[in-house]
Amino acid sequence: MAGDGNVTLASNVLGTIATVLWCIQLIPQIWYNWKQKDTEGVPQVMMLLWASCAVPMGAYLILQQVNLPLQIQPQIFGFFALVSWGQILYYTHHFPLLRVVVLVPGTAAVFGAIEAALILGLRIPYKHGVTWPDLLVGIIAAILLAAGLLPPYFELWKRGGRVIGLTAQGTFDVLGGIMYLIVVLLEAGIFLSHIIWRIRYRKLLREAKTTGRSIDELLEERQRMEKESEVGLEKVELPMNSFLPAAPVGAKRG
Repeated sequence: MAGDGNVTLASNVLGTIATVLWCIQLIPQIWYNWKQKDTEGVPQVMMLLWASCAVPMGAYLILQQVNLPLQIQPQIFGFFALVSWGQILYYTHHFPLLRVVVLVPGTAAVFGAIEAALILGLRIPYKHGVTWPDLLVGIIAAILLAAGLLPPYFELWKRGGRVIGLTAQGTFDVLGGIMYLIVVLLEAGIFLSHIIWRIRYRKLLREAKTTGRSIDELLEERQRMEKESEVGLEKVELPMNSFLPAAPVGAKRG
């Protein structure tokens, strides 16, 4: 078991640093959403999955009796994920403000009740050496965490690799390390996709900077010109047989 009572000062300090860094990654996103008054490109499912992930992750870390900063980390992260989810409901889906104010805290209360039930229900078997239910809860948390980073890839695919709306973001046990590794790899994929997009469209980005126009306007203009070009080619194409001389009656064309 992880909880052996050997929680050192160093582990508390490192745990606090990890908690701060992990949790504040969503604060720039929340601030950006509020400043832009828009959440286009920020998947609702991603934030809801991340908020849901905090429930099993919180129960897992508390049962593991890791240092206190790491125990409260999922709760803070889940709170910020729910705040961002509420912004998406308000800015993108145009939910009434009162409905969002009721829905977000209500969802947080439900998540808190589920986490408390998991902790109370799994604590007794865990103390008796039955650890597989707690491990299963931790695995579910890792799956939800990874699943939350899959919706942005759909948004990247829709925009040809361009990132819109998303702002860029000691060990305690193996599963915890896997959780961090999953996030690092999937977030690295998002950044890599945007870097590739910028390389592909570097001439267009340079043109946007020179002309003072937005990249979105230039992309729309380019797509419109490509469609008009395709339509023009279809109009000038003629069937191949139209260039052949008319064959005599009863004769076969070669």
